[in-house]
Order: sequence, then C-alpha cells, then structure tokens
Amino acid sequence: MKKIFTKKNRIRLGFALLFVVTIYFISNILRVKSFHGINQIEGLYWQPEDTIDVVMMGSSHIHCNVNTALLWEEYGITAYDYSGAEQPLWMTYHYLKELYKYQNPKVVVLDLYAPARFKEDYQYDWIAENIYGMRFSSNKLNMLAVSVEPTRLFQYFPSFLVYHDRYDDLEEEDFEHFFWDGEEKEAFKGYTPYWNREPQEIPDVSESETGELSAKSEKYLRKIIDFMEQKEGELILIVAPYVITEDDQSVYNRIIQIAKEEGVTFINYNDYYEEIGLDFEQDFNDESHLNYWGSCKFTDYLGEFLGSCDNVQDRRGQEGFESWDDNVKMIREVLESYEDGTLTDWQ
Repeated sequence: MKKIFTKKNRIRLGFALLFVVTIYFISNILRVKSFHGINQIEGLYWQPEDTIDVVMMGSSHIHCNVNTALLWEEYGITAYDYSGAEQPLWMTYHYLKELYKYQNPKVVVLDLYAPARFKEDYQYDWIAENIYGMRFSSNKLNMLAVSVEPTRLFQYFPSFLVYHDRYDDLEEEDFEHFFWDGEEKEAFKGYTPYWNREPQEIPDVSESETGELSAKSEKYLRKIIDFMEQKEGELILIVAPYVITEDDQSVYNRIIQIAKEEGVTFINYNDYYEEIGLDFEQDFNDESHLNYWGSCKFTDYLGEFLGSCDNVQDRRGQEGFESWDDNVKMIREVLESYEDGTLTDWQ
C-alpha cells in the first residue's frame, strides 16, 4: 500500500487530475451553445430524475411556442421543451430513447411541422443543433447513422473536433457554463421565446387532397408510436400554430389517416386561431413562429387540454419540483430585460 502512495505516484495522480480538470474547462468553454436545440438537449441532463410529466418534442415550433413557465404557473404541469430546429422524425425517435433513460413522462406531445415541410432523407441545414448537445452513447451513434451520410460524418462527430477551433469566436457566455451553475441549468426548461412583432396574413387553407410524408418520415412516425405504446405513455400529435400552407395541410391530411389507424390523438391548432385568440398583427415573430405574447396565448389554450388529461397532475406545492418555480422567475427576468431594453443573449 505504501508503494502505491509514493511521492512519484502522488505527483502522477495530481497531473492526471489536473489534465482531466483542464479538459473539462476547455471543453465547456469551447463547446457550441445555442437556444435552437443544443441547450434544449443539454438541459435535459440537468433535470431532476423522473420529474417531467409532459415532454414537448419536435422543431423550433415547440421551444419558441410552448411556454413551460406558464404551464407550471397556471396548471402545475411539469413540462419540458425537448426540441431542435427543423428536427426530422428519425432524430426525434432517438431523442425519445435518450429521454427515457432519465425521465418517465406521462405524456409526450409531438409537433409535426418539420416532416410536413422538409422531405429530404438527410437534412443538414440545422442538423448540428440536434447533435452537439447529446451525450455520447450507442443511441447517439445510431442517430448519426440514420441522419448523416458516411462521407459527412466527421463534420459533426466527434463534437470536440468540430468546435476545437472556436478560440476566435469566444464570447462572455462561453465562460458561464460549468457544474456550479446547476440550479440555473435545472431552471431552464427549453422554452426560448422570440420578441419580434411581425404582422402576418391569416391563411385561408381549405386543402382537401391528401399529400404524403416521405417514406422515411412515415417509418419513424410509426416507430415513435410503437415506442410509446411499449412505454405505456400517451402520445399526442399536434401542429402548433403558424402561417400554414396548402402543401403542409395536404401532409397533415395524411397524418390524420395515420393517427386514426394507430389510435393516436392528432390536433392541428391551425384550425383554432380564433379559439386561441391569436392576433395576426401582434402575436407572430415571423410566418413560422409565434412571439412571446402569441406563445402565452397558445400555451394557455394547450394547457387547458393537457390539464384535463387523466395522467397529468398539478404538481404545485409538491416537494422536488422547485426548479419549475425557478423557471417562472427566469422567464420573468427575461421579460423584464426585454421591457427595459437590456435583453442580449436570448432570441
């Protein structure tokens, strides 16, 4: 035993620990941070185990449109926006598998804008936002295998090789993401509101023809449905409100058929603009996303529905759910910083 703890071995151990700590700090400083998907998946790992009752999944239409703070404050729903920009369903499927390693949600709400709008088998425009935040695992490798062509794999994996040359791009926020910020990381529930007001025309869509999902999207939609049946969780398919097109509606007509075949709930909230109370002059950030004020209206309408689900509880006042109170404080502070003109690091 004494030979093990010789002076030389203690020095070696000290250098080894110093190396590990140095790599940790360098990795956390250099890694890419983004509210378009990376922060959403990284934030999942900081959530208290088995506390998320409702998981919101899909594209940016989720993390821009679903206000987790409002769902908690008004309905006591512990929700998390677990989404990424333009996320295809094959990545959503592997996100779902990752989710169930750490949480056991009662309800999964999946927005289907992305598969209606984007049809390519490999979608690279926003793919990095859906990759970098996920921990290394066989699940991540399987996701990469179906999401990235082999010749382009090393553009995205391993992540450290991608972002190791960010030295010239570092900003103040790159030095604020370490383990001692645990309470702040727990408080983040994925919601990242937009603050622009851009008037939109109310769409007049009456498409009755049935379009098609891509074969790959339909395959993974059915895999997601099967997975949720195995987990005995409730899957709710939705389309969050935006300026819908005839082509998109034709695809949703096909999804209506699939939902009926599979016995799954599907709600297209573009059919409920008036009931939600959306003001097309004030409540949109752009034609594809609601702004903060629009998201509050939509979330309130969605919350009434989710609150009526038998397996969704009102958790307010229960021990272990304090981070949702912190989420409310976080969003209030962001709103206040917008109102006083000091908002800089959000949308």
